[in-house]
Amino acid sequence: MKVPMLDLSEQYASLKSEVLEALDSVMSSSQFILGDNVKKLEADIAKYSNVSHGIGCGNGSDAIHIALQAAGIGAGDEVITTPFTFFATGGAIVRAGATPVYADIDPVTFNLDPAEIEKHITDRTKAIIPVHLYGQMADMVRIREIADKHNLIVVEDGAQAIGAKQGEYSVGQLGDAATYSFFPTKNLGAYGDGGMVVTNNDDIAEKSRVIRVHGSKPKYYHSVLGYNSRLDEIQAAVLNVKFSHLDKWGEQRREHAEFYTSLLNEKVSEHVQTPVIAEGFYHVFHQYTILTERRDELQAYLKENGVATMIYYPLPLHVQPVFESLGYKKGDFPKAEKAADQALSLPMFPELKEEQQQYVVEKIAEFFAK
Repeated sequence: MKVPMLDLSEQYASLKSEVLEALDSVMSSSQFILGDNVKKLEADIAKYSNVSHGIGCGNGSDAIHIALQAAGIGAGDEVITTPFTFFATGGAIVRAGATPVYADIDPVTFNLDPAEIEKHITDRTKAIIPVHLYGQMADMVRIREIADKHNLIVVEDGAQAIGAKQGEYSVGQLGDAATYSFFPTKNLGAYGDGGMVVTNNDDIAEKSRVIRVHGSKPKYYHSVLGYNSRLDEIQAAVLNVKFSHLDKWGEQRREHAEFYTSLLNEKVSEHVQTPVIAEGFYHVFHQYTILTERRDELQAYLKENGVATMIYYPLPLHVQPVFESLGYKKGDFPKAEKAADQALSLPMFPELKEEQQQYVVEKIAEFFAK
């Protein structure tokens, strides 16, 4: 059996007529930039996030940069974030002119540990970027309390977590802004790149809209140095079709996760740590990620047996060569480093079949039995 990490073909087949109709409408209108599809998506995603504003942009990485710039983060500022995340988080901080300052993670949820934040706050600290990794929100209630205590901006990196909740709170509600990615592999994925800033802050929203069009308002009059990062109509049209299915797909992911966890805990609990949903949190399982000390050997064995897996992420940001000048070294954040050495993400997508999951777990059990 072959089990892919992700298969978008079945999803497309089920939506094909709707998608083609939406694309034809865009082509017929000849309205390709910041048109009605973008406006509709911005309004719907903002409402879904329980905030006032959605600002579509070119990709999730730009969304973080735009939100930071709109919030006034720049040269000389420090931004505290997690080292266990995709490069875009740290990269956006540097692109905004600020300095990333890392704090270790909670080894159970993989997210930024609120207990680690305050020890890294200095008089130059201006913001915190919690990353809602794998589809589970960081503890935003505690992070908001810390931010309010020290008068800090919070920009949530929600690239992997659209639809996730902490109690009654959605991604974006407790932050000054939050960002989404619509990269094709995401729970709500475009057929290319796309991203969005969501916020309740009118000033951040207005500045974000200006920054994404070269800092121009009115057109051809530039008050700030922005850049070209707009969500185009074609991607927005696709996302509008897919958006109505997002909650259903999220529930399917949660069902698959529950099935994986049940099987893995039954068969290989002494070798594998399965994901933990923090109490009161709603996890949308962008990834289903296990921990195992024999991660690399297991990954190779699964590959030999037709099972695709991914490592998110093998090298924490604090030891990435590009950040060498920050002065961090291996050993500075042991929990993040352990996760980077042991994390393995298994196939996860809404259309995943039970027999495929059973095969994946069978091969994992087979590996450890040998």
